Amino acid sequence: MRYWDALFAFLVAMAAAALLTPLAAMVARRVGAMAKPSDRGLAEEETPALGGLAIFAGVLLAGAIWMPGNHHVTRAILAGAAVITLVGAIDDTVELSPLLKLLGQVAAAVLAVVVGGVKVSGVTLPFVGALQFPVDGGLLAVIWLVGIMNMVNFIDGVDGLAAGVCTIDGIAFAIIAFELRGPSSTLAGILAAVTAGAALGFLFHNFHPASVFMGDSGANLLGYLLGVVTIEGTLKTNAVIALIAPLVILAVPFLDTGFVVAKRLKYRRKPWTADANHFHHRMARIGYSQRKTVAYMYAWTALLASFAVAERVIPWHRHQNYYVGWTILMAALGVVALAGSIYLVYVLEIFKFKRLRARDLRREEPDTSEHEIEVRVRREVETGEFETVG
Repeated sequence: MRYWDALFAFLVAMAAAALLTPLAAMVARRVGAMAKPSDRGLAEEETPALGGLAIFAGVLLAGAIWMPGNHHVTRAILAGAAVITLVGAIDDTVELSPLLKLLGQVAAAVLAVVVGGVKVSGVTLPFVGALQFPVDGGLLAVIWLVGIMNMVNFIDGVDGLAAGVCTIDGIAFAIIAFELRGPSSTLAGILAAVTAGAALGFLFHNFHPASVFMGDSGANLLGYLLGVVTIEGTLKTNAVIALIAPLVILAVPFLDTGFVVAKRLKYRRKPWTADANHFHHRMARIGYSQRKTVAYMYAWTALLASFAVAERVIPWHRHQNYYVGWTILMAALGVVALAGSIYLVYVLEIFKFKRLRARDLRREEPDTSEHEIEVRVRREVETGEFETVG
C-alpha cells in the first residue's frame, strides 16, 4: 500500500507544482523577483525567479495527504521546508547577504534536526561495520542539510538542470528507502516521491527555454528535502548502502561543489563567492547548448542513481555469501558508471576544451608557437579563466 501512496503523492505533487508555477511567476513579476542576465548565469533575458513557491505548494499538499499524519517528525520537516522557502523567496526578491542566507539554512535544518529528530548516531562503513559517533549526531545532521542545500543551489545555473537532477535523485531515494525498510522508510520514501514529483511538475516550465526559474526558494528547498530523505531513508538504517547510496546518487552536485570550492581556495577566493566554473558553465564554454548540457548531466545522474538502486535491489550477496552471476553484473554496472563519470568529467570537460581552445588560438594568433599555445591552454584549464570556444 505504501508504494501506491508514494505514487499518488508523486502525481499530486507534480500536478500541483505544474499548475501553480505560472501563478508563482506572476507573483515574481509583481514583487520584482526577476533574475537578470549575468556573467555567471546562462539566462538570456529577465526571468521570474519564485518557482520555488510552486514546488513548496506541491510538496505541502501531497505531504499533508500522504506523509504519516499526527507525526511530529512530519510537522517539523514541513515547517523547516516552509522556513527555507521563505528565506529563499526573500533572497530572490531583495538579495540577502551570504550570512543571512546561511542563518536561514541553519534555522530550517535545526527545525528538522532538533524538533523532528532528523539525525543519526552512527553509520555502517563497508568492510568496517557499525561506527558510532562520539557525540550527538545533531550537529553533523545540520551541517549535512546545509551542505546539500548549497550543493543543489550551486548546480542551478542552467534551465532545467537542478529540477531534473532532483527528480532523478528523488525517485532513486524513494526506491531505496522502501527497499531498506528502516524505522522511517515510509516517511522518507513518500517524502522522496513528493520531492521528485514537485521538481518534475516545475520542470515542465523550467526546461530550456525556461519561462520561470526556481530561484533560491526552490534550490534550497529541494536540497533541504533531499538532505532529510538521505538521513531518514538511508543513514538511519544499518545497511552498508546507507552511506554509499547518498554519496553515489548525489555524486553530481558533490563533485561539482568540490570542484569549484577547491578551485576557489586554490586561488585564494572566498568559497561562497559565485563564479562561472561549475560543470555546466564549462560545458557551455566548450560549445554545448543548454539542452545538450542538461542532457549529459541528466544521463550522468541517472547512470549513478541506477547503480545505487541496482546495488540494493539486485540480490548479489547475502551476509557473507556472494552470488557469482549477480556479482559479475554489479561489477559490470559499476564499471559502466565509473567509465561514464570519467568520460563526462575528464574527456568532455578537459580533452575537448583543450582541443577546441588550441584550434581557436591557432586560428586567431597564427604566429604563436605550439609550445606557447600548449602553455596557455594548460593555464586556462587550471584557472578556469578563458574565453568561450567555438
